[in-house]
Amino acid sequence: MATNRSLSRPHGRTDLKKEIWRNRYFYLMLLLPMAFFIIFKYLPLYGLQLAFKEYMLNKGITGSPWIGFDHFKRMTVEPEFFVAFKNTIIISLYRIIFGFPVPIILALMINEVYFNRFRRFTQTILTFPHFLSWVIVSGLVLNMFGDSGVIKKLVALYSPEMATNWNMLYSKASFRSFLIITDIWKEAGWGTIIYLAAIAGIDPSYYEAATIDGCNRLQKVWHITIPGIMGIIVIQLLLRVGWVMEAGFDQIFNLYTPPVYPVADILDTYVYRITFGRGVSMDMGFPTAVGLFKNVINFALIMTANAIARRAGHDGII
Repeated sequence: MATNRSLSRPHGRTDLKKEIWRNRYFYLMLLLPMAFFIIFKYLPLYGLQLAFKEYMLNKGITGSPWIGFDHFKRMTVEPEFFVAFKNTIIISLYRIIFGFPVPIILALMINEVYFNRFRRFTQTILTFPHFLSWVIVSGLVLNMFGDSGVIKKLVALYSPEMATNWNMLYSKASFRSFLIITDIWKEAGWGTIIYLAAIAGIDPSYYEAATIDGCNRLQKVWHITIPGIMGIIVIQLLLRVGWVMEAGFDQIFNLYTPPVYPVADILDTYVYRITFGRGVSMDMGFPTAVGLFKNVINFALIMTANAIARRAGHDGII
């Protein structure tokens, strides 16, 4: 037996080397994403210890003294932290409640279009905004709804009084609505791709049987299409729940201003302001603690949502 094992090992290693060489280009393609995850996802884990240290520039991360949970205790007395935490939760829930169903509805509508050219044209138009950065989108929003924007000038033609009191982008009552609407406009079309792919995987014989039974198009959508993509919907919802503490830094950072801080300042923008917005600051421990706190909550939420999905009979992501 030992002889057979010893003889089989070189042969197995040779086959492995041949397989690697045969697929060498695929392995080369993996190098870049692997480097990305190693550099930006794994190496930064070393800096997590700053959440429990008083950072000193001359001593570095390793030499800085341990202070335990002092940074986490500081969160309980920082009024701005609680405002940012509340805004993060509210804006994320708004994104889920109002934004999450839109790609599903769009995918169902596009799937019902019979003209392929019009379907492809519509999908292209809806997907295009995803490729615009939030810097460009925020510039468009400012040029349209700002104090000197096109919308204000049009309103001034019919209601000068309303134009005089124009402050849509600086109003606490309307700013969150702008965030959700612009986010839906930018990302909903891109989100339809995965749902359209899932719809394409449904067995056409189900629709044929439904047609024979006399079902109309709405009944087919309700009883065949939606149940057929329910697994993808659950997975996407789990991923969204797992990112509740990520309320959209790029979007908010490019759109918000001091007048709307009380309703728009989230944890990410709060960390940015206390780290870079107050001059040269060496207080790296507290922002790290806030980031760790945020990620722990995200992890707990996604594990809870995954357990609920499994109990309901759906496949989770873990």
